[in-house]
Amino acid sequence: MGRINIIGQEGAETAVLVGVITQEQDEAKVNEYLDELAFLADTAGAVTVNRFTQKMDKPNGATFLGSGKIKEVAEYVEENNVSLVIFDDELTPTQLRNLENMFKARVLDRTNLILDIFAQRAQTAHAKVQVELAQYQYLLPRLTRMWTHLERQRGGIGMRGPGETQIETDRRIILDKIAHLKEQLGKIDKQMATQRKNRGQMVRIALVGYTNVGKSTIMNMLSKSDVFAENKLFATLDTTVRKVVIGNLPFLLSDTVGFIRKLPHNLVESFKSTLDEVREADILLHVVDISHPNFEEQIDVVNRTLQEIGAQNIPTYVVFNKVDNYHYEPLGEFDLQPATRNNIPLDELKRSWIAKNNLPCIFISAKEHLNIDEFRNLIYEKAREIHAERYPYNNFLFDTFDENGEK
Repeated sequence: MGRINIIGQEGAETAVLVGVITQEQDEAKVNEYLDELAFLADTAGAVTVNRFTQKMDKPNGATFLGSGKIKEVAEYVEENNVSLVIFDDELTPTQLRNLENMFKARVLDRTNLILDIFAQRAQTAHAKVQVELAQYQYLLPRLTRMWTHLERQRGGIGMRGPGETQIETDRRIILDKIAHLKEQLGKIDKQMATQRKNRGQMVRIALVGYTNVGKSTIMNMLSKSDVFAENKLFATLDTTVRKVVIGNLPFLLSDTVGFIRKLPHNLVESFKSTLDEVREADILLHVVDISHPNFEEQIDVVNRTLQEIGAQNIPTYVVFNKVDNYHYEPLGEFDLQPATRNNIPLDELKRSWIAKNNLPCIFISAKEHLNIDEFRNLIYEKAREIHAERYPYNNFLFDTFDENGEK
């Protein structure tokens, strides 16, 4: 199947973004979410030219938005020749069909956009099969939308049947394709499981975290390898495993796909085999971008995803990365505004975080190599504890090394 071909190949398309303000998410939260959606659109190759929000108790079942807002968006799309309207929430097949008719432009939801990015990023056979499976599973309930062109022909007797027959034919083709991809994925999964077993009982550490928090940069720094890293979402899809030695202690380090808010369920299901590297790890290093204004919600997203894949009980250490990018606006002497993430210095944030959460954590900058020695020492000590439990008779290996792993 390859890419769904959402974003055109001949240059950047223009897009407007749409979000809904509800009791569950206020205006500030929706704007943060639309910032992330704009980053997703940029990663996919589209240029965001405007954004629209509407306050609603709940989305309209047929059109998601109210009639007034639909008219406003439609007028802007027509006047500015916008080719894409991207919604921050998942749309039903009916909503997609109705909105495309009203906007006279392609309509994407967040899930569709993420799937397209994954299709762009997939490099290996394993990743391509996983993404293609998720694409077909997303497409299956939306087949009716693909056949709206038949409506022009329904004036004649007997014209309704061929359309429905074609949809049923396509449904069978897609179901067969899904079955084939699952079988293909099963074979690849067995091969990968064999590879993991062949690595023996070395201590295994996995980097996990929200997308674009610097996991690949940390991987490159620790393993002295050249894992692809850039300031885009989902730069890494395939799990990369490297043997790393700190002092005299070897262990395996895995760099895994980044998580994101509202990660499509089909993608989580398809990528569960890739995430076996997480489930089977001895230690998780949960990397967090401390410079991100919403990092605490990102932590919650990752923790929920870890729980979903059954990795919530693995010993985890929080690695706050990008301390060099941390900025705050100090409060004035007579400012009565409460202290928040945006107006307290980094040292105070460190103290309050540690006191509030009582979780082991460390603050670094992988890019600027800040506090990296302490970071290496943390990894060394934790990996050494597991190694000592696993190989109690080999502890003499550590006798000639200090706590830094040096002779």
